[in-house]
Parts: sequence; C-alpha cells; structure tokens
Amino acid sequence: MSRRGWVLFAVMSVIWGIPYLLIRVAVRELSPGVIVFGRTAPAALLLLPIALRQDALRPLRARFPYVALFAIVEMAIPWFLLSRAEQHLSSSVTGLLVATVPLIGALLARITSHGEHFGVRRLCGLVLGLSGVAVLVGVDVKGIDLASVGMVIVVAVCYAIGPFIVVKRLSDLPSLGVINAAVALTALGYAPYALTHLPAHVSLEAIGAVAGLAVVCTALAFVLFFALIQEVGPTRSTVITYVNPAVAVLLGVTILGEPFTGGIAIGFPMILVGSMLATSSGERRSEPEAVGTPS
Repeated sequence: MSRRGWVLFAVMSVIWGIPYLLIRVAVRELSPGVIVFGRTAPAALLLLPIALRQDALRPLRARFPYVALFAIVEMAIPWFLLSRAEQHLSSSVTGLLVATVPLIGALLARITSHGEHFGVRRLCGLVLGLSGVAVLVGVDVKGIDLASVGMVIVVAVCYAIGPFIVVKRLSDLPSLGVINAAVALTALGYAPYALTHLPAHVSLEAIGAVAGLAVVCTALAFVLFFALIQEVGPTRSTVITYVNPAVAVLLGVTILGEPFTGGIAIGFPMILVGSMLATSSGERRSEPEAVGTPS
C-alpha cells in the first residue's frame, strides 16, 4: 500500500470510529430525530457542489426508488436507532455491536448467493463472532439495556443489507451521487420532526458534536473514502471496519470515562477475529460493496 493509501486508511479508521462518541454527547440534549437531521442536512449541502461538478446526480433519475430504499436502509433507520440506543448504551458497547456488520453481511451473502463458497473457516468465524456478541452482552448484562442492544443489532443488519441494494440495483451509478442523494433524502424525511422539536437551549458541546457528525463523519468521510477506494481498491478499503471499533472503545474510555468492562475485553477480540475469518475468501469484491457506511 502506498504512503497516501496508509494515510487515508488511518484517517478513515479514526473518522468512522468517532461517531459513537459524538452521538453519545449529542443525545444528552437532542432527540434522535433532531440529531439525524442535524447530521444529514449540512452534509447534503456540502456534498452537493461536488456531485454537481461531477454530474453525479442526473444518472440517478431512473433508479430513484432504489436510491430512496438505500437511504432508508443505510441512513434513515440506522442513524436514528443508533441515537436512540446511545441514550442507554455506552459509545464503546455500541461501536463493538456495530462491528458485527461483516458477520451479518457474510451470512446474508451465503443466504442470497447459492454459489458462494462458505467453508469451515468462514463458518468458524461466524460462530466465534456471534459468540463474542453473546459474551459482550452476557458478561455485562446487569449494566446493559437489552432493548437498546436489539436496536444496534438492527442497525448492523441495515448496514449489511445496504451494500446488497447497491450491488443489485445501483452498481453502475456514480457512488458520490448515490450518497449525496441518500443523505439529502434522509434530511428531508426528518426535517418536519426536527424543525418542530428543536430545544430552546442547546450547549456548544452538543452543537459541536452534531457539526462533527455532519462535516467530518459524513461529508468529509465520504469524500476521503472514495479517495481511499481509488488508492487501494474496494477490498482493502473495507478493512477499516475492523479498526473502527477499537477507536470507538479507546475514545469512549479515555474521553467519556466509560468503563472498560470484562465483556469488552473478552468479546471485542472474538468479534474482531470472527469478522476477519467470516469475510475471508479468495473472491474479489465489487466496488459498490464499499459504499455502505460503517457508522
């Protein structure tokens, strides 16, 4: 990998590891719907000039229903549920639960693709990774809201389904156009609620957290992620999925003072190794599979 590739990889690993921290800060004062709107509206406006310059929006017209479906599955539902869940879960635990996306994606690939090889190593990876989730939740069960855990699992399922929509229906469209349109549609969907539920007073800390989600974790993140794909290829670029959870745990423990529990210590390595085994294969992934957002 080139030096530029390593720099982009490191930056993206951090950028998509910090949303859990920012969401945790924002939900102290803002409702989930307001957070989603605050994250998507500015990001859509920032991405729009780039998409227009590249003429990336016009080709989407004929596939608008699928673009809307992608927006719902990849952004509207998961970003709302993440915010709801982090009202009760630590950012560390949330980040680790989202790390199950590769496991769920591998399972969905096996179910939907009869020709895909699913050998002993990948099966062991699935078992190990899912066991890690059980350990993560089971060891710390007294301090974990199980309903919120369920919400994050739904988020992981959505993140795993999103790329399938891209591969099946949107693979020949400009990636930046798909992302810009999806972010804009999500913002429009949440606008009526958000604009009528803005709190009277919001601290600079909460405003900064939402601004960070919009500018850094959404708009800038996608621009850099596309650059990473061009530099190292779609398959290598998805390896950031394995690094993001570690960043989420590190930031949660050091900045927010969240506990580093026994469940995290045991479950995290199991989820990480399981994800790597479950997604290991000699097959070449197509580029659209890297479009989905890890967080």
